[in-house]
Amino acid sequence: MTRVKVAILGAGFIADIHLESYTRFVPEAEIVAVYARHADKAKAFANKHHIAQHFSSIDDLLQHTDADVVDICLPNFLHHEATLKAAAAGKHIIIEKPLAVTLEQADEMIAACDKAGVKLMYAEELCFAPKYERARQMVEEGAVGDIYMLKQSEKHSGPHSDWFYDVNQSGGGVLMDMGCHGIAWFRWILKNSRVLSVTASMNTVLHKGRTQGEDNSIIIIEFENGVTGVVENSWAKHGGMDDRSEIHGTNGVAYADLFTGNSILAYSRSGYGYAMEKTDTTVGWSFCMFEEAFNQGYPQELKHFIDCVKNDKTPLVTGKDGRAVLEIIYAAYAAAGEGKKITLPFTPHVTKPVDLWLNGSAK
Repeated sequence: MTRVKVAILGAGFIADIHLESYTRFVPEAEIVAVYARHADKAKAFANKHHIAQHFSSIDDLLQHTDADVVDICLPNFLHHEATLKAAAAGKHIIIEKPLAVTLEQADEMIAACDKAGVKLMYAEELCFAPKYERARQMVEEGAVGDIYMLKQSEKHSGPHSDWFYDVNQSGGGVLMDMGCHGIAWFRWILKNSRVLSVTASMNTVLHKGRTQGEDNSIIIIEFENGVTGVVENSWAKHGGMDDRSEIHGTNGVAYADLFTGNSILAYSRSGYGYAMEKTDTTVGWSFCMFEEAFNQGYPQELKHFIDCVKNDKTPLVTGKDGRAVLEIIYAAYAAAGEGKKITLPFTPHVTKPVDLWLNGSAK
């Protein structure tokens, strides 16, 4: 079997997650190199994971490896430059969220990949998380009827690395870090229905001495198809990680909690099933099981992208989806900053998204 050769840019928490995912679940991929900004960190990561080559220069990595794919697991402010260099070198790219710090950067990244003829996948793992995917399938099977409201929340007491708290590196706070997940998942389940408007409330409640960014946010999104989406995110919630979603429809409701239990709790008036083969056992309250090993979808998204590279397919989630998420994030910061609803399209020119909140009249 010909394996797709992958170079990982980054040697932190998310790079570890990606490496474990490739090793355990994606035999079609071979990790051939790693880059980190500090040579000792790159070497330590390579030694830990038995990677043949390590670099402290992206240019050197691109010049001296035969990688097919570059997997970008770097801080937000480095996404733009890394993508442009990888595209110019003819490498396919999968990139962690958010796609970029600014919309201008996002547009340049998408254009560079299009020009180079390389694939660009926006790594939104919730579009591949087994529980969330099963919930989406239930919607397709008619379990909840017509959706009228979606909710998604991700909360914990704060990030693992210092750069998240520096808005000049991250572009914002918890919305940039975790709110992007809920926004992307809403668009995924609604087949990219157009966003009409965004309303938001945000504050810094726990990490005031550490960041200018928000550590607690609530975003309300109105879609063209009449669905309302509510995204709740927090770096101020104690007691560990919390990640859950709700799907409310005219015929039922479904709840998926990534870190509690091993099933989706659902209520359906009509029942549901694959290929619409509904049975009496799915009428009323039921517990729909999922069967994948990794809750959050990292192995599934990476396996999908490697398959896209091997077989020349278009990724299910692209750079254009990442750009759309970033535009909604812009609108959310502006809505919280101005204390009013923001309609889309919304493409102001800013240095970083959080400035729309920090410099707003309602702050």
